[in-house]
Amino acid sequence: MTEPSGRRERKKAATRQKIADTALRLFLERGYDAVGIRDVAAEADVAVTTLFSHFTSKEALVFERDDDFEHRLAQTVTGRAPHEPLMTVLRREIHAMVRHCASEDAAPIWRMIDESPALRDYEGSMRLRHAASLATAIANDPDLSQSTTACRTIAMFVIDAHSLARTSADPQAAVDEIFQMIEAAWGAAQGSPVRKAVTRSTAAVNAAGSS
Repeated sequence: MTEPSGRRERKKAATRQKIADTALRLFLERGYDAVGIRDVAAEADVAVTTLFSHFTSKEALVFERDDDFEHRLAQTVTGRAPHEPLMTVLRREIHAMVRHCASEDAAPIWRMIDESPALRDYEGSMRLRHAASLATAIANDPDLSQSTTACRTIAMFVIDAHSLARTSADPQAAVDEIFQMIEAAWGAAQGSPVRKAVTRSTAAVNAAGSS
C-alpha cells in the first residue's frame, strides 16, 4: 500500500527538523568546528545520505530556515494588498525577522555564526541570494515599474537592514532608522531625472511606432 503524499511530506519535514535541531544542539554544546556531519547523522539516527538529502552542506544545518526567509520576503512583495506601499510591508517584515533574530534564544546561535569564518561566508552568500530573489519580486511587480538597477539596489538595502539592525543596541529602532534612508532612496529612484528621461524616451519610441 502506497503511503499518502501528505503523510510522506510530514515525515520528511519531521526528519529534517530533527536533523537541524540535533545539529544545532551539538554545535552549541561542542563548538561548530568540533562537530562533523557524521556526528550529526549518528546523533539524529539517520544515514549521512539522508542528512544530505535535506541539507546541502554543514553550514546549511545552521541556517535551516534559509528558504523560509527568502520566500517570506518575496511573498511580502507579491502578496501585499492592492496599493499598499512597498516600503511599508518590507519594513514590517524586517521588523518581525529582526525581532526573532535578536531574541535571547537566538543570541548563542549568532555568536557562533559571528565567530566562524565558514558560517559568515555562508551567511554572506545567503544574503546575496535573498537580495536577488527580492529584487526579482520587485521588478516583476507591474505597479512599481522601476529599473533593474533600482530594484537590485533597494533589495540589497533591505537585506542589509536585517543584518545591521540585529547587531544594534536597539534593533527595532535601528530598523526604523535604516528604513528612513531606504525610503528616501526609493523615492529618489522614482523621481530621478534619469528615470524620467528613460520614460520620455520610451514614450516617444512607442508613439513613433504607432504612427
